Amino acid sequence: MYHKALVPNESESSEDETWELQDSLVKPKTEDKHVGDEDKEDINTSDFKSNQQIPREYRHLITIHGGKSEGTMKDRLKVDGGKVRRLSLSEKKLKTASESHGADLIRFTQKNILRIFPKGERVQSSNFRPHLGWMYGAQMVAFNMQGYGKSLWLMQGMFKANGGCGYVKKPEFLIQEGAGNEVFDPKRILPVKQILKVKVYKGVGWKSDFSRTHFDQFSPPDFYTKVCIVGVGADCAKNKTRVKKDNWYPIWDEEFEFKLTVPELALLRIEVNDKDQTKDDFAGQTCLPVSELRCGFRSVRLCDRKGKELKSVKLLLRFQLETL
Repeated sequence: MYHKALVPNESESSEDETWELQDSLVKPKTEDKHVGDEDKEDINTSDFKSNQQIPREYRHLITIHGGKSEGTMKDRLKVDGGKVRRLSLSEKKLKTASESHGADLIRFTQKNILRIFPKGERVQSSNFRPHLGWMYGAQMVAFNMQGYGKSLWLMQGMFKANGGCGYVKKPEFLIQEGAGNEVFDPKRILPVKQILKVKVYKGVGWKSDFSRTHFDQFSPPDFYTKVCIVGVGADCAKNKTRVKKDNWYPIWDEEFEFKLTVPELALLRIEVNDKDQTKDDFAGQTCLPVSELRCGFRSVRLCDRKGKELKSVKLLLRFQLETL
């Protein structure tokens, strides 16, 4: 199960707080210590005050212990069949682990909880690309929420699935091992499973939501649309329509085709911009999970930079999904 995790803009050492779920009356004798990116020690249930009236079984039920930070990455990702643990890694440690211990990461997340958080150097509340964590089964990928950008758009798109409740079930291939005890490898080139066709017909609403001079001082805007797939490496692709000059109501009538090997992890990202000689002006965006696309003609609302739906701006699109 993926969970939408949000973090404040804090230093790296404070990112890795304790996740022990405690009753308001229960206080541990010793605090959780932090060293570097991962937890140094776990809070043991035996450390709780003996005079508490909470049943021992209840405390065990709601507690997930932190993983040890000593030893190699392989040691940290070791799976204990009789014990569920959680481990926190910074984005830098995740990248390193994915390159050298990809299979161990996925096996760990099949039985344990893995949380990824932004590196401490992101003092301006920027974010890393979350898909790396999701591809390796990390249940919680934390974000800085003070700003905006493509990473947050991907998060918003990911969690539009499952009714937008904040939880999305992981694909079965990330939960279970294969017939030969092998696990999913995001780097492996797999056969194409689905073909997604996206046709961009037209867009409306900018003249209602923006001032006459918002995009260009002396002429109507020159809109174009980006259509991208974000997912495993083999599925990532970018396309864009032609620029429609001096038109508040652009008609593109262009179709793009995407071959998907792992559609369960694919997100469709759409962005409209106004073409300028220097820097293009943002005009709206949305991100949608491919697994929940409904085929046919769709009126798709666009959002602002922070992910809030614009009042009037929409695109007329057609989605076609062919399963091979």
